[in-house]
Amino acid sequence: MPSVFETSPTAIPITFVTKSSWDQVAEKLPPVQRQFATASAFAAKPGGYLALPAPDGAIAQVLFGLEDEGARSRDLFRPGALPGLLPPGIYRFANVPHDARLASLAFALGSYRFARYRKADRPAVRLVPPDGVDAAEINRVADAAMLARDLINTPANDMGPEELAAAAQALATEFGASFACTIGEDLKTNFPLIHAVGMASDRAPRLIDIVWGDPDHPKVTLVGKGVCFDTGGLDLKPSSGMLIMKKDMGGAANVLALARMVMDAKLKVRLRVLIPAVENAVSSNAFRPLDIFTSRKGITVEIGNTDAEGRLVLADALALADEEKPDLLIDLGTLTGAARVALGPDLPPFYTNDETLAADVARCAAKENDPLWRMPLWPPYDAWLDSKTATITNAPSGGFAGSITCALFLQRFVEQAKSWLHVDIYGWTPSAKPARPEGGECQAARAIYALLSERYA
Repeated sequence: MPSVFETSPTAIPITFVTKSSWDQVAEKLPPVQRQFATASAFAAKPGGYLALPAPDGAIAQVLFGLEDEGARSRDLFRPGALPGLLPPGIYRFANVPHDARLASLAFALGSYRFARYRKADRPAVRLVPPDGVDAAEINRVADAAMLARDLINTPANDMGPEELAAAAQALATEFGASFACTIGEDLKTNFPLIHAVGMASDRAPRLIDIVWGDPDHPKVTLVGKGVCFDTGGLDLKPSSGMLIMKKDMGGAANVLALARMVMDAKLKVRLRVLIPAVENAVSSNAFRPLDIFTSRKGITVEIGNTDAEGRLVLADALALADEEKPDLLIDLGTLTGAARVALGPDLPPFYTNDETLAADVARCAAKENDPLWRMPLWPPYDAWLDSKTATITNAPSGGFAGSITCALFLQRFVEQAKSWLHVDIYGWTPSAKPARPEGGECQAARAIYALLSERYA
């Protein structure tokens, strides 16, 4: 998308104020502007906005409220509300917000509009990059985040396995990466779990495979859940549970966003992206509860619930990824309602046994305002995966620790990777927040990109 950044000597200043700083700021305003602010009852509340007039009627400057420095909770993306408030024009930050880099990113992300099916003009506002802020890097991250949002927001009738593969191929072509797709009998033979989940749909399942970078560089492999629509299969979801199931390919959308950042930044990695793309549908040949399939890894899996399909498709893709012993293996997926019950929509849990990686992920998540929370790969719960008729079940009975048991299930398919990270994302913003409109969301990708940038720049 076009950059939100533009230089201009006449840019309109945006002054950030807090309740504690407002009196001091107000004293320095010209009398007419101070009186206008008083008459407008501007109180410098977080998110409060006021355009102050110049004598000729133009905008002299904009006031925008932030949380106080000592506030218990501060939204570092609050400036992302500005593109939806400001009249057309070019603006600059007159003073420093809580974090100039994140405020600039929020401004870019807040300019996003999904306009594929109805007119939604992007705000005609631009920002002069603040001193010390790398505008090219902000654009890189924002463009990738908007790619993820566009893919997730597109409904399943226009974003099935074939269309998701086309989007992945377009990205691969843009950056000179190789692209391959396994489909049909080859998929059934080599990736039985992916085929089983997708075989009920007339939209053929497939495994997308992108490779980019110098083969001599460290191997980083990304695996993303690409369930383009999830009915729940024969364990059918209620209608309310299907309303946003177009987002069930959010893991795939986010690994493509992350891959875009990595390739655009030319990080020193040999990158591989694997996306099992399927539709979990209902028909006479749908896989059934208590069916047993032999996975690519040779582990037999009993189907405890057809609505626990995401871990099945990830399992075969992880097995393939693991075979080449990557230095870092990362999977993202919209996997469990249990994660949402535990941590809500904004705070995805992550799992790893690598203590250094865990600390780095947590630190980067905080730094990037891309929150993640570590959860344990708790060994005693591993026995809950036991099946009486197969090696493991995909859905233990009882309902406890659903996100943890999903992670433990996936861990069975990772043995040779030097380090593994699993993230159970939501990929959706239920109600709009500054810089985060309601709808598909880029989650975890920015934090992981920051981590990869530190390690492989």
